[in-house]
Amino acid sequence: METLSLPAARRIALAAQGFGEDRPAATPDWRRMGRALERIGLLQIDSVNVLARAHYLPLYARLGPYPRGSLEAAAWGRPRRMFEYWAHEASLLPLDLHPLLRWRMARAERGEGTWNRMKPYAGERRGQAEALLARIRDHGPLAASDLEAPKGQGGWWGWSEAKTALEWLFFAGFITTRTRRGSFERVYDLAERVIPARVLDLPTPDACEAQRRLLAIAARALGVATAGDLRDYFRLTAQDAAARIAELVEAGELVPVKVKGWPQTAYLHRGARRPRRIGARALLAPFDPLVWERARAERLFGMRYRIEIYTPAHRRTHGYYVLPFLLGEAMAARVDLKSDRAGGALVVQNAHLEPDAPAHTAEALAAELATMGAWLGLERVEVSGRGDLAPALTRALGSP
Repeated sequence: METLSLPAARRIALAAQGFGEDRPAATPDWRRMGRALERIGLLQIDSVNVLARAHYLPLYARLGPYPRGSLEAAAWGRPRRMFEYWAHEASLLPLDLHPLLRWRMARAERGEGTWNRMKPYAGERRGQAEALLARIRDHGPLAASDLEAPKGQGGWWGWSEAKTALEWLFFAGFITTRTRRGSFERVYDLAERVIPARVLDLPTPDACEAQRRLLAIAARALGVATAGDLRDYFRLTAQDAAARIAELVEAGELVPVKVKGWPQTAYLHRGARRPRRIGARALLAPFDPLVWERARAERLFGMRYRIEIYTPAHRRTHGYYVLPFLLGEAMAARVDLKSDRAGGALVVQNAHLEPDAPAHTAEALAAELATMGAWLGLERVEVSGRGDLAPALTRALGSP
Protein backbone atom coordinates (compact mmCIF):
# COMPACT_ATOMS: atom_id res chain seq x y z
CA MET A 1 0.00 0.00 0.00
CA GLU A 2 1.39 3.38 -1.01
CA THR A 3 2.11 5.88 1.75
CA LEU A 4 1.46 9.58 1.12
CA SER A 5 3.03 12.36 3.14
CA LEU A 6 0.57 14.76 4.74
CA PRO A 7 1.68 17.68 2.49
CA ALA A 8 1.14 15.49 -0.58
CA ALA A 9 -2.33 14.47 0.61
CA ARG A 10 -3.14 18.12 1.29
CA ARG A 11 -2.13 19.15 -2.24
CA ILE A 12 -4.15 16.30 -3.74
CA ALA A 13 -7.21 17.38 -1.74
CA LEU A 14 -6.82 21.04 -2.72
CA ALA A 15 -6.40 20.22 -6.40
CA ALA A 16 -9.44 17.95 -6.31
CA GLN A 17 -11.49 20.83 -4.89
CA GLY A 18 -10.42 23.20 -7.65
CA PHE A 19 -7.72 25.14 -5.81
CA GLY A 20 -4.93 23.93 -8.07
CA GLU A 21 -5.86 26.34 -10.87
CA ASP A 22 -5.57 30.09 -11.18
CA ARG A 23 -8.78 32.05 -11.00
CA PRO A 24 -10.01 33.21 -14.41
CA ALA A 25 -8.85 36.65 -15.49
CA ALA A 26 -12.24 37.48 -17.01
CA THR A 27 -15.62 37.28 -15.32
CA PRO A 28 -16.57 33.59 -15.31
CA ASP A 29 -19.48 32.57 -17.51
CA TRP A 30 -21.82 29.69 -16.73
CA ARG A 31 -19.57 27.23 -18.58
CA ARG A 32 -16.74 27.92 -16.15
CA MET A 33 -19.10 28.06 -13.19
CA GLY A 34 -20.69 24.77 -14.26
CA ARG A 35 -17.29 23.07 -14.44
CA ALA A 36 -16.48 24.21 -10.92
CA LEU A 37 -19.84 22.97 -9.69
CA GLU A 38 -19.34 19.63 -11.44
CA ARG A 39 -15.97 19.30 -9.74
CA ILE A 40 -17.31 19.76 -6.21
CA GLY A 41 -20.66 18.06 -6.89
CA LEU A 42 -23.02 20.25 -4.85
CA LEU A 43 -23.49 23.52 -2.98
CA GLN A 44 -24.76 23.38 0.58
CA ILE A 45 -27.61 25.78 1.33
CA ASP A 46 -27.82 27.64 4.62
CA SER A 47 -30.14 30.45 5.64
CA VAL A 48 -27.59 32.52 7.59
CA ASN A 49 -27.07 35.77 5.69
CA VAL A 50 -24.70 37.68 7.96
CA LEU A 51 -22.08 37.75 5.18
CA ALA A 52 -23.72 36.09 2.18
CA ARG A 53 -25.78 32.91 1.94
CA ALA A 54 -23.57 29.85 2.02
CA HIS A 55 -24.34 28.58 -1.49
CA TYR A 56 -22.82 31.68 -3.10
CA LEU A 57 -19.41 31.39 -1.44
CA PRO A 58 -17.78 28.13 -2.67
CA LEU A 59 -17.79 29.24 -6.31
CA TYR A 60 -16.40 32.62 -5.28
CA ALA A 61 -13.58 30.91 -3.35
CA ARG A 62 -12.55 29.03 -6.50
CA LEU A 63 -13.37 31.49 -9.28
CA GLY A 64 -13.27 34.91 -7.67
CA PRO A 65 -15.96 37.48 -8.54
CA TYR A 66 -18.64 35.76 -10.61
CA PRO A 67 -22.16 36.94 -11.48
CA ARG A 68 -24.38 35.78 -8.64
CA GLY A 69 -27.39 36.25 -10.89
CA SER A 70 -26.10 33.42 -13.07
CA LEU A 71 -26.15 31.06 -10.10
CA GLU A 72 -29.63 32.20 -9.09
CA ALA A 73 -30.92 31.66 -12.64
CA ALA A 74 -29.38 28.18 -12.73
CA ALA A 75 -30.94 27.30 -9.38
CA TRP A 76 -34.40 28.85 -9.63
CA GLY A 77 -34.79 30.41 -13.06
CA ARG A 78 -34.51 29.47 -16.70
CA PRO A 79 -32.91 27.51 -18.13
CA ARG A 80 -33.06 25.36 -15.00
CA ARG A 81 -29.63 23.77 -14.46
CA MET A 82 -29.84 22.76 -10.79
CA PHE A 83 -32.30 21.35 -8.29
CA GLU A 84 -32.63 21.32 -4.52
CA TYR A 85 -32.55 18.18 -2.45
CA TRP A 86 -31.19 16.67 0.77
CA ALA A 87 -27.79 15.48 -0.42
CA HIS A 88 -25.11 16.56 2.04
CA GLU A 89 -27.49 18.80 3.92
CA ALA A 90 -29.99 20.92 2.01
CA SER A 91 -28.14 21.31 -1.27
CA LEU A 92 -28.16 22.66 -4.79
CA LEU A 93 -27.10 19.96 -7.25
CA PRO A 94 -26.54 19.63 -11.00
CA LEU A 95 -29.61 18.19 -12.70
CA ASP A 96 -27.80 15.05 -13.85
CA LEU A 97 -27.54 13.92 -10.23
CA HIS A 98 -31.31 13.66 -9.92
CA PRO A 99 -31.45 9.97 -10.93
CA LEU A 100 -28.73 9.16 -8.38
CA LEU A 101 -30.90 10.37 -5.52
CA ARG A 102 -34.19 8.69 -6.47
CA TRP A 103 -33.40 5.71 -4.22
CA ARG A 104 -33.35 8.16 -1.31
CA MET A 105 -36.66 9.63 -2.46
CA ALA A 106 -38.14 6.12 -2.64
CA ARG A 107 -36.98 5.35 0.89
CA ALA A 108 -38.44 8.63 2.14
CA GLU A 109 -41.77 7.76 0.51
CA ARG A 110 -41.78 4.61 2.65
CA GLY A 111 -40.91 6.68 5.73
CA GLU A 112 -37.30 5.48 5.83
CA GLY A 113 -34.29 7.73 6.32
CA THR A 114 -36.38 10.78 7.25
CA TRP A 115 -36.76 12.68 10.47
CA ASN A 116 -39.17 11.06 12.91
CA ARG A 117 -41.68 13.90 12.67
CA MET A 118 -42.07 13.19 8.94
CA LYS A 119 -42.76 9.49 9.22
CA PRO A 120 -46.54 9.79 9.91
CA TYR A 121 -47.00 11.41 6.49
CA ALA A 122 -45.71 8.22 4.88
CA GLY A 123 -48.30 6.26 6.88
CA GLU A 124 -51.34 7.23 8.91
CA ARG A 125 -51.29 10.90 7.89
CA ARG A 126 -50.50 10.30 4.23
CA GLY A 127 -53.96 11.46 3.20
CA GLN A 128 -53.21 14.94 4.55
CA ALA A 129 -49.97 15.12 2.58
CA GLU A 130 -51.75 13.93 -0.56
CA ALA A 131 -54.37 16.64 -0.06
CA LEU A 132 -51.57 19.21 0.01
CA LEU A 133 -50.08 17.67 -3.12
CA ALA A 134 -53.46 17.93 -4.85
CA ARG A 135 -53.72 21.58 -3.85
CA ILE A 136 -50.34 22.31 -5.44
CA ARG A 137 -51.32 20.34 -8.53
CA ASP A 138 -54.62 22.20 -8.95
CA HIS A 139 -53.74 25.69 -7.73
CA GLY A 140 -50.03 26.08 -8.33
CA PRO A 141 -46.90 26.63 -6.25
CA LEU A 142 -47.10 27.49 -2.57
CA ALA A 143 -44.93 28.06 0.48
CA ALA A 144 -45.54 26.87 4.01
CA SER A 145 -46.46 30.42 5.06
CA ASP A 146 -49.34 30.34 2.55
CA LEU A 147 -50.95 27.73 4.83
CA GLU A 148 -50.38 29.56 8.08
CA ALA A 149 -53.61 30.36 9.90
CA PRO A 150 -54.34 34.06 10.49
CA LYS A 151 -53.06 35.26 13.84
CA GLY A 152 -55.43 34.31 16.63
CA GLN A 153 -57.37 31.82 14.49
CA GLY A 154 -57.17 28.09 14.34
CA GLY A 155 -57.33 25.92 11.27
CA TRP A 156 -56.81 22.42 9.98
CA TRP A 157 -53.13 23.17 9.40
CA GLY A 158 -50.84 24.52 12.04
CA TRP A 159 -47.76 26.06 10.41
CA SER A 160 -45.41 23.37 11.66
CA GLU A 161 -47.71 20.60 10.44
CA ALA A 162 -47.95 22.11 6.97
CA LYS A 163 -44.19 22.62 6.78
CA THR A 164 -43.54 19.05 7.90
CA ALA A 165 -45.95 17.61 5.34
CA LEU A 166 -44.43 19.74 2.58
CA GLU A 167 -40.94 18.68 3.59
CA TRP A 168 -41.95 15.01 3.48
CA LEU A 169 -43.36 15.50 -0.02
CA PHE A 170 -40.08 17.24 -0.90
CA PHE A 171 -37.94 14.47 0.62
CA ALA A 172 -40.00 11.84 -1.24
CA GLY A 173 -39.49 13.67 -4.56
CA PHE A 174 -43.13 14.55 -5.27
CA ILE A 175 -42.41 18.27 -5.08
CA THR A 176 -39.31 20.43 -5.32
CA THR A 177 -38.33 24.06 -4.95
CA ARG A 178 -39.80 26.24 -7.68
CA THR A 179 -38.16 29.40 -6.34
CA ARG A 180 -37.24 31.20 -3.12
CA ARG A 181 -38.95 34.32 -1.85
CA GLY A 182 -38.88 36.85 0.97
CA SER A 183 -36.55 35.65 3.69
CA PHE A 184 -35.33 32.79 1.48
CA GLU A 185 -38.47 30.71 1.99
CA ARG A 186 -38.98 27.71 -0.27
CA VAL A 187 -41.86 27.87 -2.74
CA TYR A 188 -42.84 24.31 -3.67
CA ASP A 189 -44.20 22.95 -6.95
CA LEU A 190 -44.67 19.54 -8.53
CA ALA A 191 -41.34 18.02 -9.51
CA GLU A 192 -42.56 17.44 -13.07
CA ARG A 193 -43.29 21.15 -13.45
CA VAL A 194 -39.76 22.13 -12.33
CA ILE A 195 -37.33 19.36 -13.29
CA PRO A 196 -36.95 19.20 -17.10
CA ALA A 197 -38.58 16.20 -18.75
CA ARG A 198 -35.26 15.12 -20.25
CA VAL A 199 -33.95 14.66 -16.69
CA LEU A 200 -37.05 12.93 -15.32
CA ASP A 201 -36.92 10.55 -18.30
CA LEU A 202 -33.38 9.42 -17.49
CA PRO A 203 -33.27 5.81 -16.27
CA THR A 204 -33.28 5.26 -12.53
CA PRO A 205 -30.30 3.17 -11.37
CA ASP A 206 -30.80 0.75 -8.51
CA ALA A 207 -29.72 1.93 -5.08
CA CYS A 208 -26.36 0.14 -5.15
CA GLU A 209 -25.37 1.61 -8.51
CA ALA A 210 -26.53 5.09 -7.50
CA GLN A 211 -24.55 4.92 -4.26
CA ARG A 212 -21.43 3.76 -6.12
CA ARG A 213 -21.73 6.71 -8.46
CA LEU A 214 -22.29 9.16 -5.62
CA LEU A 215 -19.24 7.82 -3.80
CA ALA A 216 -17.21 8.11 -7.00
CA ILE A 217 -18.25 11.76 -7.28
CA ALA A 218 -17.27 12.29 -3.64
CA ALA A 219 -13.92 10.56 -4.19
CA ARG A 220 -13.17 12.71 -7.23
CA ALA A 221 -14.12 15.86 -5.27
CA LEU A 222 -11.99 14.92 -2.26
CA GLY A 223 -8.97 13.42 -4.05
CA VAL A 224 -7.88 11.35 -1.08
CA ALA A 225 -10.25 10.54 1.75
CA THR A 226 -11.17 8.10 4.48
CA ALA A 227 -14.32 5.99 4.30
CA GLY A 228 -15.96 8.41 6.73
CA ASP A 229 -15.06 11.39 4.54
CA LEU A 230 -16.49 9.66 1.48
CA ARG A 231 -19.80 8.66 2.99
CA ASP A 232 -20.28 12.07 4.63
CA TYR A 233 -20.21 13.87 1.27
CA PHE A 234 -23.67 12.62 0.29
CA ARG A 235 -24.62 11.42 3.78
CA LEU A 236 -24.70 7.69 3.08
CA THR A 237 -25.03 5.21 5.92
CA ALA A 238 -21.88 3.45 7.09
CA GLN A 239 -23.30 0.11 5.95
CA ASP A 240 -24.18 1.30 2.44
CA ALA A 241 -20.88 3.13 2.05
CA ALA A 242 -18.69 0.22 3.18
CA ALA A 243 -20.15 -2.14 0.61
CA ARG A 244 -19.92 0.37 -2.23
CA ILE A 245 -16.37 1.47 -1.36
CA ALA A 246 -15.26 -2.16 -1.48
CA GLU A 247 -16.82 -2.45 -4.95
CA LEU A 248 -15.09 0.72 -6.14
CA VAL A 249 -11.75 -0.61 -4.86
CA GLU A 250 -12.33 -3.87 -6.70
CA ALA A 251 -13.13 -1.92 -9.87
CA GLY A 252 -9.92 0.10 -9.52
CA GLU A 253 -11.66 3.44 -9.15
CA LEU A 254 -10.42 3.82 -5.57
CA VAL A 255 -6.91 2.85 -4.46
CA PRO A 256 -6.28 2.20 -0.73
CA VAL A 257 -3.36 4.27 0.59
CA LYS A 258 -1.86 5.33 3.87
CA VAL A 259 -1.49 8.99 4.79
CA LYS A 260 1.15 9.72 7.41
CA GLY A 261 -0.52 10.72 10.64
CA TRP A 262 -3.96 9.37 9.70
CA PRO A 263 -4.99 6.33 11.74
CA GLN A 264 -7.55 5.22 9.15
CA THR A 265 -6.96 3.76 5.69
CA ALA A 266 -7.47 6.38 3.00
CA TYR A 267 -8.68 5.98 -0.57
CA LEU A 268 -7.10 7.77 -3.50
CA HIS A 269 -9.27 8.46 -6.53
CA ARG A 270 -7.62 6.92 -9.58
CA GLY A 271 -7.81 10.22 -11.49
CA ALA A 272 -6.51 12.41 -8.66
CA ARG A 273 -3.93 15.03 -9.63
CA ARG A 274 -0.69 15.22 -7.64
CA PRO A 275 0.57 18.78 -7.96
CA ARG A 276 3.95 19.76 -6.55
CA ARG A 277 2.64 23.03 -5.16
CA ILE A 278 -0.61 24.92 -4.66
CA GLY A 279 -0.78 28.71 -4.79
CA ALA A 280 -4.34 29.26 -3.57
CA ARG A 281 -5.82 32.35 -1.90
CA ALA A 282 -9.38 31.94 -0.72
CA LEU A 283 -11.83 32.67 2.07
CA LEU A 284 -13.81 29.53 2.88
CA ALA A 285 -17.40 29.54 4.08
CA PRO A 286 -18.20 27.32 7.07
CA PHE A 287 -20.09 25.04 4.66
CA ASP A 288 -17.46 24.88 1.93
CA PRO A 289 -16.84 21.21 1.03
CA LEU A 290 -13.13 21.65 1.73
CA VAL A 291 -13.85 22.21 5.43
CA TRP A 292 -17.46 21.15 6.14
CA GLU A 293 -16.29 17.85 7.65
CA ARG A 294 -14.42 19.27 10.63
CA ALA A 295 -12.43 16.13 11.50
CA ARG A 296 -11.10 15.98 7.93
CA ALA A 297 -10.16 19.67 8.03
CA GLU A 298 -8.21 19.03 11.22
CA ARG A 299 -6.45 16.00 9.72
CA LEU A 300 -5.52 17.90 6.55
CA PHE A 301 -4.64 21.32 7.92
CA GLY A 302 -4.07 20.87 11.64
CA MET A 303 -6.83 23.39 12.29
CA ARG A 304 -9.58 22.72 14.80
CA TYR A 305 -12.43 24.59 13.14
CA ARG A 306 -15.87 24.98 14.68
CA ILE A 307 -18.79 27.16 13.72
CA GLU A 308 -19.67 29.33 16.71
CA ILE A 309 -23.02 30.77 15.61
CA TYR A 310 -24.84 28.82 18.32
CA THR A 311 -22.21 29.48 20.99
CA PRO A 312 -23.03 32.28 23.46
CA ALA A 313 -21.06 35.42 22.55
CA HIS A 314 -18.94 35.40 25.71
CA ARG A 315 -17.77 31.84 25.01
CA ARG A 316 -16.76 32.31 21.37
CA THR A 317 -13.09 31.92 20.54
CA HIS A 318 -12.92 33.33 17.02
CA GLY A 319 -16.31 34.98 16.40
CA TYR A 320 -19.80 34.49 15.05
CA TYR A 321 -19.41 33.72 11.31
CA VAL A 322 -15.80 32.70 10.89
CA LEU A 323 -14.13 31.92 7.57
CA PRO A 324 -10.75 30.18 7.37
CA PHE A 325 -8.29 31.92 5.04
CA LEU A 326 -6.46 29.50 2.73
CA LEU A 327 -3.10 30.84 1.59
CA GLY A 328 -0.92 28.63 -0.54
CA GLU A 329 -1.35 25.13 0.86
CA ALA A 330 -2.19 26.05 4.45
CA MET A 331 -4.80 27.76 6.57
CA ALA A 332 -3.13 31.05 7.49
CA ALA A 333 -5.86 32.88 9.40
CA ARG A 334 -9.53 33.00 10.26
CA VAL A 335 -11.77 36.03 10.14
CA ASP A 336 -15.22 36.77 11.52
CA LEU A 337 -17.00 38.65 8.72
CA LYS A 338 -20.21 40.61 8.44
CA SER A 339 -21.80 42.52 5.57
CA ASP A 340 -22.98 45.90 6.81
CA ARG A 341 -25.24 46.49 3.84
CA ALA A 342 -26.74 49.72 5.13
CA GLY A 343 -23.28 51.16 5.84
CA GLY A 344 -21.67 49.76 2.70
CA ALA A 345 -18.89 47.96 4.57
CA LEU A 346 -17.45 44.48 4.83
CA VAL A 347 -16.72 44.35 8.56
CA VAL A 348 -13.92 42.23 9.99
CA GLN A 349 -15.14 41.67 13.54
CA ASN A 350 -12.26 39.40 14.52
CA ALA A 351 -9.03 38.40 12.78
CA HIS A 352 -6.72 35.68 14.09
CA LEU A 353 -3.50 34.23 12.73
CA GLU A 354 -2.95 30.50 12.55
CA PRO A 355 0.34 29.01 13.77
CA ASP A 356 3.18 29.29 11.23
CA ALA A 357 1.21 31.69 9.03
CA PRO A 358 3.34 33.28 6.27
CA ALA A 359 4.74 36.74 6.90
CA HIS A 360 2.62 38.22 4.08
CA THR A 361 -0.69 36.89 5.45
CA ALA A 362 -2.08 40.33 6.34
CA GLU A 363 -1.36 41.75 2.88
CA ALA A 364 -2.80 38.70 1.10
CA LEU A 365 -5.90 38.70 3.28
CA ALA A 366 -6.41 42.44 2.77
CA ALA A 367 -6.38 41.93 -1.00
CA GLU A 368 -8.85 39.08 -0.75
CA LEU A 369 -11.18 41.03 1.52
CA ALA A 370 -11.15 44.00 -0.84
CA THR A 371 -12.06 41.74 -3.75
CA MET A 372 -14.83 40.02 -1.79
CA GLY A 373 -16.25 43.32 -0.59
CA ALA A 374 -16.47 44.67 -4.12
CA TRP A 375 -18.13 41.45 -5.28
CA LEU A 376 -20.74 41.83 -2.54
CA GLY A 377 -21.39 45.43 -3.57
CA LEU A 378 -19.76 46.90 -0.45
CA GLU A 379 -17.67 50.04 -0.69
CA ARG A 380 -14.96 49.41 1.88
CA VAL A 381 -13.49 46.97 4.39
CA GLU A 382 -13.50 47.89 8.08
CA VAL A 383 -11.54 46.14 10.85
CA SER A 384 -12.89 46.26 14.38
CA GLY A 385 -9.47 45.79 15.96
CA ARG A 386 -10.06 42.45 17.71
CA GLY A 387 -7.71 39.49 17.30
CA ASP A 388 -3.93 39.20 16.94
CA LEU A 389 -4.06 39.78 13.17
CA ALA A 390 -6.28 42.87 13.36
CA PRO A 391 -3.54 45.56 13.69
CA ALA A 392 -1.51 44.25 10.75
CA LEU A 393 -4.66 43.78 8.69
CA THR A 394 -5.75 47.36 9.43
CA ARG A 395 -2.37 48.63 8.20
CA ALA A 396 -2.48 46.44 5.10
CA LEU A 397 -5.90 47.83 4.22
CA GLY A 398 -4.61 51.37 4.65
CA SER A 399 -7.35 52.05 7.20
CA PRO A 400 -6.93 55.03 9.53
